[in-house]
Amino acid sequence: MMTRSANSRFIRGSSNPISSSMGHTNGTSSALGLATTTVTCEPTYGFLPCTTELWGELFLIVVYEYLLALAGQYVSSGSELFFRMFGTGIFGASLFQMLGTFPQVIIMLASAITSSSDTIESMATMGMAMLAGSAIFSLSLVWGSIVAFGSRDFSSSSSSLTSANQSTKKSISLTGSGVETDTETRYIARIMFVSMIPFLILSLAKIINSTSGIRIVVLISLIITLIFLITYCTYQVFKPWIQRKRLQYIRRLHDGDSILESLLTIDGKPSELHIKDIFQKIDQNKDSKVSKTELYAFMLGIQIEEAGLSTDDFTDAVMKQFDVSLDAAISESEFVQGFSKWLDEDTDSTANGLAVQSSSSTSSKTTSNKLQGTSDEQESLLSQDKTSKPTSKLAIWWNYTKAGFLIILGTAVMILIGQPLMESLQEFASAADIPSFFVSYVLIPWAMSYRQILGAISSAKKKTKKDISGAFTEVYNGVFMNNVMGLATFLAIVYIKDITWDVSAEVLVVLLICTFMGIVTSSCTKFQLWTSILAFALYPLSLLFLYILTSVLGWS
Repeated sequence: MMTRSANSRFIRGSSNPISSSMGHTNGTSSALGLATTTVTCEPTYGFLPCTTELWGELFLIVVYEYLLALAGQYVSSGSELFFRMFGTGIFGASLFQMLGTFPQVIIMLASAITSSSDTIESMATMGMAMLAGSAIFSLSLVWGSIVAFGSRDFSSSSSSLTSANQSTKKSISLTGSGVETDTETRYIARIMFVSMIPFLILSLAKIINSTSGIRIVVLISLIITLIFLITYCTYQVFKPWIQRKRLQYIRRLHDGDSILESLLTIDGKPSELHIKDIFQKIDQNKDSKVSKTELYAFMLGIQIEEAGLSTDDFTDAVMKQFDVSLDAAISESEFVQGFSKWLDEDTDSTANGLAVQSSSSTSSKTTSNKLQGTSDEQESLLSQDKTSKPTSKLAIWWNYTKAGFLIILGTAVMILIGQPLMESLQEFASAADIPSFFVSYVLIPWAMSYRQILGAISSAKKKTKKDISGAFTEVYNGVFMNNVMGLATFLAIVYIKDITWDVSAEVLVVLLICTFMGIVTSSCTKFQLWTSILAFALYPLSLLFLYILTSVLGWS
């Protein structure tokens, strides 16, 4: 038997313990002369999760995006509730509009304040990409969705709402179908177009080589942007027609259509056929006339007191205004003429707000004063929502408390996740070898604007001129506020922090696409269905354009 013996030696390796604080540190260990390096991460605020793996970063982005969307919904819901309670005025012209851009502003401020000197430039670039992505998202995907879901056959414009919806299902063509807006919406598009001026000034910095020259351009753009913001808010205080359109859109979106919606055609004109049907229902004794007693019963039936009106007073006012023949009864023709006048005045109320009253005669002032009471009651009835505005003090204060709580909660969540979201986006882009501004350009606007696109589609599906105009108004107003308030915040950070920022490719993309859409939307009130395809195409084209400018031409 042969035996073998072997000598063995235990080798004790030396190692450095891996940090347990999850910071971005390196832990090294050696065994048999071989060294390995382990990269760890540090939780934000000491408790938020972190990871160094690609799929882990993607998961964190999904979580943070969900929280951002939830926070944006809280702020938006609280702002809209305040707006519906307060109505038009100073707050409607300023605060309630600015709250719509809170997500962008808070994320930029949070990332700028908490970023180190090594990362603040990249965070600023991602902030600019976020602003650009939000503007392009609204003018391409949201705008195109309104046209796509709101399109109807243009030949059905004179028919009623129901028949028009039926005809829309039967025939849709790229050129014979589309959407139509009122004239005032075109004016808002022109106001949005003006917000391109600061971007144009920033583009001039591309030809300036000196750092001091770029700082001067940034300062000039910042001052002009702030002037636009202040002017826009001040204009709406004295000319609140934009506020009225937004308030009407929000109320219709949340509370449904007014009680007289069935009396309008799809293009917002009075439907004589439906008004006659109402007359026949009121005329109980079928004598082709409506007496005061029958009208009073009708007013009780529609419960106008829920709109804050007196049934007796309103019945007297209607009799006085409708009974042209002064025979103590309203004929069918008088009823149709009176109701049509009411509906026309309600439709044109926004246009009246646009008119510049340069002069007026004494007689017109007297007539206006006499009819003021009736007009106020008429507006209350025409704008009465299915969900009545609370009248008790307890309900009112509950709504105020709820709105304030939602805004505070949403703002707190945004502040909490602002920095870790931007860091996760940056680390994911680095791990996936994707420019970080591309990730910020695409992902953050989707989380912040999903509610906008759902609301726009819901409103557009009604296919009425009023709902289409309201949806477009929200888009144009949102883009303007994004371009001025968001850009003002970004430029203030760049100037105060003295960030070395070259004019990025996003500025040129926003300038080109917003200018193109501004020209189109400010010159037309009808948009054919094929324009939605063009709008949808602008989004991937913007990404392609950014890629060419950054990867091919070497822009920042």
